[in-house]
Amino acid sequence: MKLLSANSNRSLSQAIGKYLDVPLTKARVQRFADNEIFVTIDENVRGEDIFVIQSTSYPANDNLMELLICIDALTRASAKRITAVIPYFGYARQDRKTGGRTPISAKLVANLITRAGAHRVLTMDLHAGQIQGFFDIPTDNLVAIPFMARDIKDNYEKSSDIMVVSPDVGGVVRARALADRLGGDLAIVDKRRPKAGESEVMNIIGEVDGRDCILFDDIVDSGGTLVNAAKALIDRGAKSVSAYISHGVLSGEALNRVDSSVLKELVITDSIEVPEKIRNHPKIRIVSVAPLIGEAIRRIANEESVSKLFD
Repeated sequence: MKLLSANSNRSLSQAIGKYLDVPLTKARVQRFADNEIFVTIDENVRGEDIFVIQSTSYPANDNLMELLICIDALTRASAKRITAVIPYFGYARQDRKTGGRTPISAKLVANLITRAGAHRVLTMDLHAGQIQGFFDIPTDNLVAIPFMARDIKDNYEKSSDIMVVSPDVGGVVRARALADRLGGDLAIVDKRRPKAGESEVMNIIGEVDGRDCILFDDIVDSGGTLVNAAKALIDRGAKSVSAYISHGVLSGEALNRVDSSVLKELVITDSIEVPEKIRNHPKIRIVSVAPLIGEAIRRIANEESVSKLFD
């Protein structure tokens, strides 16, 4: 087994390597003067089981091309099996046609990864589970729920006061899974989107008065949905509101929105490289998923069950 890291999340790759006690494969991912990407694998990988670790986060197109070129380089170097380890799968929100003459970009990206030469995909908390079906190769979709549940139990003494909240109707299944693991209740934020990137809370489904509310979702991007939902919960009598999110995209004015919001805490994973300004933010805490991904890699390499990780 060998691990290869491109540039999008080196710190997570190193943490995974440390968990597995496997050094990262020597490789160079470079740019030509016109910003073309060039990859050189600096050690023998012939006949090896290779795991390429690369989140396709911002800049999404550059990171996606790095992943594709790494896979192609490994294919031409005669690697036996190549697994694309994508902690955060970019373009996952484009999983269906939302109107006339619009693309299904998640399917396009799946095709690109497959045609580049990947034999398997390992990812985490896909925005929509059906994206697994976009791939014609085995695909494992890990969930961060066990890690999140453990962290919540460590930080909340009175579990009876906890109310897990889905910030929209589409995330109910995900939030229900966390609530069941915690033995808690579930509430739902009913919202509408006047236009892309904006949300407006219409109603709260569930009794949140006097409860410690935990908003649970897969992605926080601009932060508008999260901040609006937190305010609506406080207005309905919630004692406190925290948020647990798998992928901290945090683009644009997201940090300022979180800073000025009623959120007590925002907990994210390191599926996307965490810059210092986010790591040092007083309201944001990072939970590493290196042990989860590392254990999944170990199990895949040893032909063991990955689904046992969800128990």
